Amino acid sequence: MVKVTSSSEIDAVVIVEPDVHGDGRGRFVETYRREWFPLGHEMIQANRSVKQAGAIVGLHYHLHQADYWYVVAGRARVVLHDLRDGSKTEGSTMSFDLDGDVEKGVFIPPGVAHGFASLTDMTLMYMVDGYYNSADELGVAWDDPDIAADWGLADPILSARDQANPKRAEIPAARKPYASLRT
Repeated sequence: MVKVTSSSEIDAVVIVEPDVHGDGRGRFVETYRREWFPLGHEMIQANRSVKQAGAIVGLHYHLHQADYWYVVAGRARVVLHDLRDGSKTEGSTMSFDLDGDVEKGVFIPPGVAHGFASLTDMTLMYMVDGYYNSADELGVAWDDPDIAADWGLADPILSARDQANPKRAEIPAARKPYASLRT
């Protein structure tokens, strides 16, 4: 039976452990159902991210978009941080691993910064409830000591974008998420 758990660390984050059905031919997993996420909207775009071991992606956040992540191959350390001003879990950070051999997904609401470290070569499938909007592609420093993320990597490979993201305290007011936006 599918296990859907609301995070006790960050409000509106949901962890899903789906049913796995298998036999001698392989396995079948229903990885996503809209009804599992009471605060979610319809997911309208699916994406795939393939990364080499040692890469970090993030921390990114959106003011208006939710994500649903599912690792299909390899292993990733997921880091989430609640940036939402006025949220009951504002400032909370959580990390956990997603593994292609262990069926688990995570729903990430708008305003929660999210990133992952490729602990191995990996493939992440993710869905979003909004089409790409460059004005809603925001970031916060992956190594901000106020966030204190545990990435599980000593010398990560980073994009220029992720190296340039501001610290949490430096995010301009117009780019800060608020709990009232959609939680």
